[in-house]
Amino acid sequence: MSGVPPNHESLARAALPAYGRDPGTGVRLLSLSENATYLVEGSDDQEDPMVLRVHRSGYHSLDAIRSELAWMSALRSETQVVTPHLIPASDGSEVVTATADGTTVHVDAVTFVPGCTAEEAPHAVGFDELGRLTAMMHEHVQSWAAPEYFTRFRWDLDTMLRPQARWGDWRDAPGLTEDGATAITKAAEEIDRRLTEFGSGPDRFGLVHADLRMANLMVDPDSPGSPLTVIDFDDSGWSWYLTDVGAVVSFIEDTPAAEQIIADWLRGYLQVRELPEEHLELIPTMVMLRRIMLSAWIGTHYDAGQAISVAGSFAAGTAELAQRYLQDGSWLREAIWDLRG
Repeated sequence: MSGVPPNHESLARAALPAYGRDPGTGVRLLSLSENATYLVEGSDDQEDPMVLRVHRSGYHSLDAIRSELAWMSALRSETQVVTPHLIPASDGSEVVTATADGTTVHVDAVTFVPGCTAEEAPHAVGFDELGRLTAMMHEHVQSWAAPEYFTRFRWDLDTMLRPQARWGDWRDAPGLTEDGATAITKAAEEIDRRLTEFGSGPDRFGLVHADLRMANLMVDPDSPGSPLTVIDFDDSGWSWYLTDVGAVVSFIEDTPAAEQIIADWLRGYLQVRELPEEHLELIPTMVMLRRIMLSAWIGTHYDAGQAISVAGSFAAGTAELAQRYLQDGSWLREAIWDLRG
């Protein structure tokens, strides 16, 4: 399960006085995953709506949350990447604590972004724009002077793929059959081999968002030409830069739409940042890795909305994609190599 305390609404309300809001203010749950995210209603006369996050107990330290918010704010002020504004508490704190029913958690707040998630309006998403924005994020961290307290976790083979992975062990995925486990094991071994060989030099491994799926992109279909807003940096950390392209096609990795999305994303990315041939060759591996990670995530986050909607068939789809990854040398290649002429 997600690990968010079951009394997350009480905790959200307990945090409201720290932001000058009445505990009885209207709140609405927006998402439940690693955190419980709430929309806090505004008032006609003085208060704007805001988005409040109730953090999972023990997932991130205070400094790790502050670090996430620092990078989000730096991207907004130093690049063309649009992110929400941090809303400090009345005493200036970036993060507050809230206690309810004997449970204490960290809470933070950001501005409300009008529109909807890209999941709700995929036709409004320019994936070439997302590619450009991702490249800007990767360029930014190359020279960004992070604050002294900055700390984030690593997404590497141990934390992404192996039995003690941060999102759980994919072998425990619901609905996984013996034959399916055999196929995924072979794919995981190949991923391990390829990434070990690829290495983690500074040109390929750095600070990434790590969860650029459509649920974490805000669009405004009623305002054509409005920019994408990148939200939810909760999983940001140190990993291969190509981790971000795998995340873009989360939950649809095995569909034709994923190939077109990757082609568009790459077209935009390459306008800003170069990707050598050995990096491009690794894209199918990163997509397959993300799919295996999500199979594990579904097993440990069965109460999350996205997990509930796909749990019954996801492991079988992952096994089929694993076989394709191992046997079909053309998978994703057209989307990747057409861009190179």
